[in-house]
Amino acid sequence: MAVVEELTGREAVIQRLRDVGLRVTGPRLEVLTVLAAGGHLDVEAITTTARERLGTLTSQAVYEMLRHFQETGLVSKFDRPGLPAVFEVSGPAHQHALCTVCGRVENVASAAPAPPRGALPEWRVEDAEVVFKGLCPDCRTSAATSTGTV
Repeated sequence: MAVVEELTGREAVIQRLRDVGLRVTGPRLEVLTVLAAGGHLDVEAITTTARERLGTLTSQAVYEMLRHFQETGLVSKFDRPGLPAVFEVSGPAHQHALCTVCGRVENVASAAPAPPRGALPEWRVEDAEVVFKGLCPDCRTSAATSTGTV
């Protein structure tokens, strides 16, 4: 599976699409460029941003592109309980922090822990995911302001 380490510029995005065997189309190029700009975006945000540049684009088309991008390793999906999933360009292994109030997602540069010795004796563990849950700085500030604590 291909991993996009850094996408800078239109030519790099075009090359990554070609590297994984996907035909370069205007919509694919635009959607991957939107994701390469950074952050964790849901389908609505991706569609809206790409549509502003393309003029027309459906959410269904974006879902299809994201599915292909996931299958080829270009993009990763992060599921947020009770909220739409968000997507990001695949890169070095990392964990996530999730705000339990607004749903904001941030990357955490941290390796996943190994299971405790003997915890899964019959398993061959290939990956693990840790999600740090709490309040993002904005929600923490809002909570402190509304309760009068600092």
